[in-house]
Amino acid sequence: MEQTRRWHDVFWLGTFVIHLVGLGLVLGVLGLNRFKQKNRLDIDKYTYRFMENEAGLTEDYWPLYAVAGGIGTALGWSWLLLLGSRATQMMKVSVHILTTYLAVISVLCFWAEQFFCGVAFAIGATLQFLYVISVIDRLPFTMLVLQKAVKMVWNLPEVMRVAYAFMLVVLLWMALWSFGAAGVVASSIGDGGRWWLLVVLSVSLFWTGAVLCNTVHVIVSGTVVRVTIHGGREAESNPANSLMKSLQYALTTSFGSICYGSLFTAAIRTLRWEVRGIRSKIGNNECLLCCVDFLFHLVETLVRFFNKYAYVQIAVYGKSFNRSARDAWELFQSTGVEAIVAYDCSGAVLLMGTIFGGLITGTCSGVWAWMKWNDRAFMIGLTSMLMGMVLVGIAMVVVESAVTSIYICYAEDPLLIQRWDTEFFNHMSETLHQRLQHRSSRAREVLTHNQLDSRIGELSSI
Repeated sequence: MEQTRRWHDVFWLGTFVIHLVGLGLVLGVLGLNRFKQKNRLDIDKYTYRFMENEAGLTEDYWPLYAVAGGIGTALGWSWLLLLGSRATQMMKVSVHILTTYLAVISVLCFWAEQFFCGVAFAIGATLQFLYVISVIDRLPFTMLVLQKAVKMVWNLPEVMRVAYAFMLVVLLWMALWSFGAAGVVASSIGDGGRWWLLVVLSVSLFWTGAVLCNTVHVIVSGTVVRVTIHGGREAESNPANSLMKSLQYALTTSFGSICYGSLFTAAIRTLRWEVRGIRSKIGNNECLLCCVDFLFHLVETLVRFFNKYAYVQIAVYGKSFNRSARDAWELFQSTGVEAIVAYDCSGAVLLMGTIFGGLITGTCSGVWAWMKWNDRAFMIGLTSMLMGMVLVGIAMVVVESAVTSIYICYAEDPLLIQRWDTEFFNHMSETLHQRLQHRSSRAREVLTHNQLDSRIGELSSI
């Protein structure tokens, strides 16, 4: 764990840095073109064919994004401050209120004649409701895992300080990003052009935010695993500079792997949760089950190459992203821990909290924008929602890092978890045994069903 590390995925490191520098220049130009003077840099001559609306000024819209940044930061910091005492209650609220909040926003969008947004939020509310119904029996175990993860990081105040510091870094980048986004909203381009530009900027912000969140993930998980291996934070064998080593590796040799993994892991994880939820509720519809099974196996194959547990392997061993993801998945498969990992929904619960924080942020900015310019309120509201999700996600990833570290430690050596918390170890072992029994019984049912179908087919031919 302490040997000299090689640089990995350097191509993606260079791509991310070039993207960051290039986008920073573009954002500065877009914002300055409308700052205190219309068409300051004479860009309108390149967009005259698309002019449809009256142009505004950057400073007209920038304060609305400042509100989004302030609310998102306040929510993220509040979550971290309440981590030790009210985190479980906040997660329960996120799970149960998110469906209602999405449905309310959908109704408001239809009322404002924003049909595309209304349909999108309605679909989101439906999927959220169906997912919660499909995993309702897993939530008690999920909440137990989250409680233990909170306990783990609460005893490491240095990782909390890292989260605060990275939230400030994100806020500084968002100051520049929102400056450019405000310039786009204020531009003379028509609504279609504005939306396309904002989509491009949002994809860039999503990647940047994911990279920063996963950097925190690597730092926290590296620190947690080191502390767990050495028997606790106060143990004499525990190195005094665990956090600094994790920080150094995350920002140097492993940063390219973080940039690479951040492109795909979030989307694949979300798709996996939804497919698993739908698959468990299909019933006896063989045609639909066949289609979903095909999608399920496709997603499971992708998960072997892009999963969040790779970041723990990156933090501890300094491997490349693809090798880390493959090794983590093979470790889970060989030990049977994959059964309990698939049963746990902690990642989905934390994502719900992130989305809920983003929705609150977007609603506040969107309502203010609606009171001033109702034709541009949804542009500002949706982009503000993304800003809020990134800021709250920095706080949520601290707990997610602890959860992934718990499973990696349990798969590597269960005695590490037993030494840390005997009662929790017994509960995990019991749940794992139940899940393996459940899978065995399911496999026997499928085998018996196939044999019966084969026998019926033979009798019919005779």
